[in-house]
Amino acid sequence: MSPQSRPGGRPGPASAAAGGAHLAAQWGLPLGVLLGALAAARLPGAGGALAAGAAALLAAFTVHRLRLRIRAASQERGSLSEQLVQSQKLAVLGELSSGIAHEINTPLAVIGQEAELLRADLETLEHGPAREALGRRLDSIEAQVRRCGDITHGMLQLVRKAAPVLQPVVLAQLCEDMALLAEREARRREVRIVRRYAPGLPETLTDPPQLKQVVLNLLVNAVQAVRPGGRVELAVGPGAPGWSEIQVRDDGPGIPEENLSRIFNPFFTTKPPGQGTGLGLSVCLGIVDRLGGTLGAANAPGGGAVFTVRLPEGANPPEPGPALAR
Repeated sequence: MSPQSRPGGRPGPASAAAGGAHLAAQWGLPLGVLLGALAAARLPGAGGALAAGAAALLAAFTVHRLRLRIRAASQERGSLSEQLVQSQKLAVLGELSSGIAHEINTPLAVIGQEAELLRADLETLEHGPAREALGRRLDSIEAQVRRCGDITHGMLQLVRKAAPVLQPVVLAQLCEDMALLAEREARRREVRIVRRYAPGLPETLTDPPQLKQVVLNLLVNAVQAVRPGGRVELAVGPGAPGWSEIQVRDDGPGIPEENLSRIFNPFFTTKPPGQGTGLGLSVCLGIVDRLGGTLGAANAPGGGAVFTVRLPEGANPPEPGPALAR
């Protein structure tokens, strides 16, 4: 039986609410005019006219507020339903990914071991075209084994929820350490990493190894997103009271609007086939969430993409509010 109907043709709660919203939207202003007319009938002369106008405006305003509340409640209910469905999908996907990763790791280990043995046998062959050809094929096998290992490692990280070990950290120093690591890839691609660290920031209570993984991943993604001669900006500064922010901005093509809502989904990637697993940002989102912060993505006003990590400086921080542009 549908929840919107009852035996005998009587409407249920859902259809009654929808009907109420429809009546409020269609008859709000006429209802106000009617109430005003009733008020005018009880007060003769100019007083009646004023009362009629006031009653009509008050009724119309009240009904308008009711319409806005009904609309906002409907949108919030739809958003919460979508979030619930998405979280259920991710939970199921996480369980499947964990099982698949464990099943794949065993044959991968065997393939890797056999490749090592073949590499040892290859050294016993005489130098020549045949040996070089076999060497190239072994290189390809080993490269694909490493790639599969990276994928299964990412799948396990997606579902592994390691409890963070919190300790005071100077965010600027932590980010600088990761920027130095990312600069090797940046130099190879002729990309410049620009730092902007606000002075005098208080220490942040966080898990350094896990946060380093997030910052390095965002930096490498940004470096790979821009063309040679491009620019990546790493900024650390204060956010809302009690919060600090890390922003990674690039001057690449940005994120297509249709992809913004999916950018953190597991296995979603905009990189060419063979160049990304689609798990990096999902893992980063899970880490930041466990650290009590937020991770967001947007298109920068001047072009390119910007990722913002917001972290509480201590325990029980106030609401972070919107991200601050830098």
